[in-house]
Amino acid sequence: MSESFENQKYAPIGVFDSGVGGLTVAREIMRQLPQERIIYFGDTARVPYGSKSRETIVRYSRQIIHFLESKGVKAIVVACNTASAFALENIRPEMKMPIIGVVKPGAKVAAEITQNGRIGVIGTEGTVGSHIYTEMIHRHNPGATVLGKACPLFVPLVEEGWLKDPVTVQVAKRYLAYFQESDIDTLILGCTHYPLLRAMIREIMGESVNLVNPAYETAQGLKRLLEQHGISNDGKAPGEPMYQFYVSDAAEKFKNFANSILPCEIEEAQLIHIEE
Repeated sequence: MSESFENQKYAPIGVFDSGVGGLTVAREIMRQLPQERIIYFGDTARVPYGSKSRETIVRYSRQIIHFLESKGVKAIVVACNTASAFALENIRPEMKMPIIGVVKPGAKVAAEITQNGRIGVIGTEGTVGSHIYTEMIHRHNPGATVLGKACPLFVPLVEEGWLKDPVTVQVAKRYLAYFQESDIDTLILGCTHYPLLRAMIREIMGESVNLVNPAYETAQGLKRLLEQHGISNDGKAPGEPMYQFYVSDAAEKFKNFANSILPCEIEEAQLIHIEE
């Protein structure tokens, strides 16, 4: 095995999101690939991405990928549904390293597990409006009916920490009523914040509806991708930090949220000016 290959094996995974939502993806990678190092970037200065144009999302994503490349990552996870929908296919041909988004793994699983071919998707306005989940699901299950519903209030409620608050329950019931009347048997949590509301969504939708968590499926997909490229970490990395976090604004707020959901304590999130 060449020295460059060895070095690549021990390099970190780059993970990025528009803010804190992608931490649910980082959390799944920590759980399922505990040997892998992670460098996470949250674009907290420019959140939310869900209401921005395709051109803007592509520009932001390129800037962040350039930053992660400068940190010597070996693969990149686009841990944002909106950036996966709008930027990934534009950027993939420019990449020299493996890159994976959160849309394709979740869509594939939903297409495979539905029994009646009726699949719901909840996400930001950008993700739902792009119809990217419909497109990806139809690649695996052309006859499926896909119903999308934007749930823009979920993100601020999650970030406020109101995961079980009566206000959040009422909002969720109003959003999800659309699906309760449409006979879906599978629902994709198509925004990285939404897995934190999984228990509430499960209670409202009932046990008969499969909930697909793209964060979990993305970590599984990343595991396969690293194995295919022969760059899985075998856990013998020299003394490098396991996890590093960078943000474009509000570092303290980010750190507090991260420590409320991650399986490890993070001591700091470093502030960087991503536009420079």
